[in-house]
This record gives sequence, structure tokens and C-alpha cells, in this order.
Amino acid sequence: MGNGFSVIETEIGILRIDYVDDLLLGVQKIAVCPDDVGNVSRISIKTERELAQYFSGQRTHFDIPFKLIGTEFQKRVWNELCRIPYGKTRSYKQVAEAIGCQGGSRAVGMANNRNPLLIIVPCHRVIGSDGKLVGFGCGIATKSFLLDLEKKTCE
Repeated sequence: MGNGFSVIETEIGILRIDYVDDLLLGVQKIAVCPDDVGNVSRISIKTERELAQYFSGQRTHFDIPFKLIGTEFQKRVWNELCRIPYGKTRSYKQVAEAIGCQGGSRAVGMANNRNPLLIIVPCHRVIGSDGKLVGFGCGIATKSFLLDLEKKTCE
């Protein structure tokens, strides 16, 4: 099967899904829909279906097989993000402490910024220690939208 990608439209805009064989490698928001929207594959169809279920409030956990590509520290952060329950948040400081990196809030923020799997690895659930929405590559409005979506589903 090999490497591939597909492009989908969602409630937060256009997303590019990158995969290799049956493993998801990336979900990233892109500004403009390209002329080449890639190929449909089992993993892209599964990802698109699960994201649609997420946006409709029917899915709180993803079952998509994925591979994280990054430094060991980034992978530790991203794996910790996957432990944040749907509809809940953690501060950068709490994530840093959970992975044994006292004082590592800024490093956690940088790892979040490099998160290759938007929504699937829920970096949008990480907030400032004061409860404010800060530091999201897709913009604070998108972060707020995702957190509000999850909050409404939990009510």
C-alpha cells in the first residue's frame, strides 16, 4: 500500500490525513484545499469516519492505529495527552509533572506545537495553569470550539 494522503473538509476546516500502509501518521489543518486531494485508503476512510463521529458528538475515543514520529520526549508528551479524558483538560504544568519533567511546561508546549495528529492526540485539551486557553497552532477559536464540543457531549 505504501505512503499516501487524503484531504477532507471538517467543522474546523480542511484537514490533511497522512498515512503509511494501515497506520495514521498525521492529521493537520491546512489553509487551502489542494488540487490533488490524495488517495482514499482503508485508514483514510476510517479516520474520516471517526472524525465525523467525533464532530457529531458520537465518538469520545479514537480506534485508529497510528504511529508517532518525533523525539522520545515528544512521544512521552503525546502519549500523556492521550490519557487526558474526553471533555477534560490539563495544564501544561500537569502534563510536565505527569511525565516526570518538573518545570517542563514550556517544553510540553513545544511538543504540543509539533503534535502530528491533531484531535487524535488531543493537544487541544492542554490549557494554561490559570485556566486560560493558550498555545494552539490552529488558533484559540478552534481550540475553544473543540473543548466546547466535548463539554456539550459530556453534559
